[in-house]
Amino acid sequence: MVRIAQISCGSEYSGIQQEIEKAAQIVGGSIFVPEIEAAEIRAAEEEIGFHVASPGLRVMMARAKAIVEGRVDADGVFIASCFRCAEGALVRSVIRRYIQSQSKIPVVSYSFTERSKAGALLLRMEALVNIIGKKPLFARTKQEGITAGIDSGSTTTKAVIMKNNEILGSGWFPTTGVLESGMAALNQALKESGLSEDALEAVGVTGYGRTILKEKYKAQLAMEEVSTCSKGALFLTDKQKGDATVIDIGGMDNKAITLYDSIPDSFTVGGACAGASGRFLETSAKRLGVSIEDFGDMAAKGQYKAVPMNAYCIVFGLQDLVAGLAGGAKPEDAAAAACHSVAEQVFEQQLQEIDIRYPIIQVGSTAMIKGLVKALSEVLSVEMIVPKRPNLIGCVGAAVMVSGMKDLEEAK
Repeated sequence: MVRIAQISCGSEYSGIQQEIEKAAQIVGGSIFVPEIEAAEIRAAEEEIGFHVASPGLRVMMARAKAIVEGRVDADGVFIASCFRCAEGALVRSVIRRYIQSQSKIPVVSYSFTERSKAGALLLRMEALVNIIGKKPLFARTKQEGITAGIDSGSTTTKAVIMKNNEILGSGWFPTTGVLESGMAALNQALKESGLSEDALEAVGVTGYGRTILKEKYKAQLAMEEVSTCSKGALFLTDKQKGDATVIDIGGMDNKAITLYDSIPDSFTVGGACAGASGRFLETSAKRLGVSIEDFGDMAAKGQYKAVPMNAYCIVFGLQDLVAGLAGGAKPEDAAAAACHSVAEQVFEQQLQEIDIRYPIIQVGSTAMIKGLVKALSEVLSVEMIVPKRPNLIGCVGAAVMVSGMKDLEEAK
């Protein structure tokens, strides 16, 4: 079992401690709380240089100090505090930076509510266990041999065939049945590459349907999408060393991931409503009577301020769009307003939960919507970096990482 040191405040009182332990156990982790002496608390505040009012948060800092000094045997660290505690959010970030600057122990942080369940925690725990157990795969800077990557997403399924750092073929299908869409995407990628399935040396799968596809193809790697998305983004932008932020605005949910020395260390998944997702842009394009591609071009030419729109709900957002058109606004302006609304909500809902690091890489199918890329650049006051094939980052990440599985197994 992977030993995960928990540094938290309030989890035992909010009733979610058993959910944390359950999530860790499912993915092969064992949660423990570092023991410290009362006298260490003051010393930790002085060492870290951050003073807080809450006794629980002071204890968090003392436990972090014990880990950094090697007095605690931990494979990884899980840092958590209450979503409603502003002071807790500050301490969470301070401790994460402190541990990362003073050690090489992987860290993942989380803000919980009293309703947090193991399912919501599972992705983070799985990512942490993968970072610990498969760290060499994150350090890979090239893809070797002939490998396939399949990304079974919530709305679309993608697949790639790669050979020695090159994409030979790709496939894309709407996700209906996980197995059917996965097979169709892979077959399309194989056909484009001119190879047969027998030529594949290894298969990596990721996304919501990875468990089913792993069984179907006897995949050597099945990994959560935070890790593969990050790896694919870095690979396709040739920025595989150093820090970065990856933003993926999906069809149903969004991911914002920060990377420390190319390894994910903090991320947020989800959003308050579909009004902050790609689904809202698809619905807006349909209302304007254009394809999503043309919608993006229209939005890039429009003036978002001409149509007031900042509704978290997809229904109210459409009402703003319709009201703007009825008031004489140009379709280009309405499209720009929709993109800007999504960008603002991603900033307000998700990017406040992480430390933004540069460069910022925008990925996913929505990264091909020009108006959305422009809107995010304006909201964040920095130019987004978009890979040439941003919709393939998940399956590319899986194909790159699975090419190193043989070396990883031999090292063990």
